[in-house]
Amino acid sequence: MIITLDGLTISSEQEFHKEIAIAFSVTDFYGNNLNALWDLLSTGVERPIDLIWKNSELSKKNMGDSYNKIIKIFERTKQQDVGFGWEDKFNYYLE
Repeated sequence: MIITLDGLTISSEQEFHKEIAIAFSVTDFYGNNLNALWDLLSTGVERPIDLIWKNSELSKKNMGDSYNKIIKIFERTKQQDVGFGWEDKFNYYLE
């Protein structure tokens, strides 16, 4: 699965959660917070996943620390999959 986010439309954590819920088709039950993001990415979606965040520098500029917290969850998820030795993994790309 390839998920593409665009920093042109994500300037707040709230907008990020809205876009991620739509991208994964989980709008009915996604909690719209960082704990929900971890739950979704760590166990809630089938692998492989390639998440591409285009114009991520714009989001980083607008979101501040929220952006950094999201990236930490991305990296934690990626490292979890590597640690489990899974062939199909979560990967993310910041463009």
